[in-house]
Amino acid sequence: MIRIENLTKTFGKFRALDGINLRLEKGQAVSLLGPNGSGKTTLIKSILGLVIPEKGSIAINGQLIRNHPSYRANIGYMPQIGRYPDNMTIGQVLHMIKDIRKDHTNYDEELYLSFGLDKIRDKKMRTLSGGTRQKVSACIAFLFSPEIYILDEPTAGLDPVANELLKDKIAAECAKGKLVMITSHVLSDLDGLTSHIIYLQDGQLKFHESIGELQARTGESKLNKIIANILTHADSKQICIS
Repeated sequence: MIRIENLTKTFGKFRALDGINLRLEKGQAVSLLGPNGSGKTTLIKSILGLVIPEKGSIAINGQLIRNHPSYRANIGYMPQIGRYPDNMTIGQVLHMIKDIRKDHTNYDEELYLSFGLDKIRDKKMRTLSGGTRQKVSACIAFLFSPEIYILDEPTAGLDPVANELLKDKIAAECAKGKLVMITSHVLSDLDGLTSHIIYLQDGQLKFHESIGELQARTGESKLNKIIANILTHADSKQICIS
């Protein structure tokens, strides 16, 4: 579904991505991990077309994305911090987003209803807690039922019930053959959800394996222990997840 070949991006003398090669397939829930400054955000922005790499290519469903912005319609993106007009209500924000995508008439509002946002749709965005704003971002990411989801710290600020509702939704979308890429510093939130791990360090791909392969290699079942085991026994200098 997503093919990334020799992706390289520099900012001055800093090499944010260094020859990244990846293959991401339908039905996978891929966790993108690594310490701060490892290249995760640059990789996400490259897939979204917000950053243009100097070298390499990204193809989605066999089509190179450069100069073909229409591919973005098949990506649901949930930023780490959603920014919306403070004077608009929840309902107005969702109506605005729908109005932008007039080609769609069927919407996935499961999260909107299960989060109970329909009951507070008239609340202004400036009055919302961080967790409620995060719920709005999640609703928008899933609203158009895209083939690919990119979720940046999706559970940050969510209460336990909303956290589980979102994780169930992600699992259901993967079961439908969707591709989900997730970044998170809370590794426990990814247990039982992630099918594959991508680990970046200093702009380089350190490993990209399935959870089953990593469990067999380390003898660990929990994601945080798997990562700790690999990093502790790595030949390179020891690093830690921030």
